[in-house]
Amino acid sequence: MNIIKTLRAYHAALAIGALLAYLTGEFGLLHAWLGYGVALIIIFRLLLALGGAPQLGLSKFYPSFEGLNVQNAFTHPAISKILLFGIALSIVFVTITGIMIDQGKAIGLANVDIVTPALADDDGEYEGESEEEGGSIGEAHELFANIMLLFVGMHVTYLFLFKRPLALYMLFIQKKK
Repeated sequence: MNIIKTLRAYHAALAIGALLAYLTGEFGLLHAWLGYGVALIIIFRLLLALGGAPQLGLSKFYPSFEGLNVQNAFTHPAISKILLFGIALSIVFVTITGIMIDQGKAIGLANVDIVTPALADDDGEYEGESEEEGGSIGEAHELFANIMLLFVGMHVTYLFLFKRPLALYMLFIQKKK
């Protein structure tokens, strides 16, 4: 698979994983499993970045304002990079806080023999950490998830308004010319 197809596949996997994790926020174990899946996708992306291909490097997340002026203010690469950086930062923080809340329970890494009442539903099965149980970390987790959604919305809107061919290509709707 060439580099651009790898990037598109990563993009699709991360977008689908993060969206499903966000939408299943009230579904305990499913939400936790999806969160760990997103963590694996992020780790995979970091490994790709370390692989050496410039298209997959982390430099695409750091904006450079060189050449930015009034005429190209909406199409300058710095705008895309700022949005990508915002998405990357928020998704990393939402993933880290989610793992901190779960502490490995959902994937069996925690040394827990009994499901505590705070984590059990009426049948005594895992329901995930309650918001009260997560405390300030739970609040941060929710905040970063909402910030991620805001950046994703701005990213999608920006691409459809100013870089539509790229948006359609990354969504597998249009082939690259």
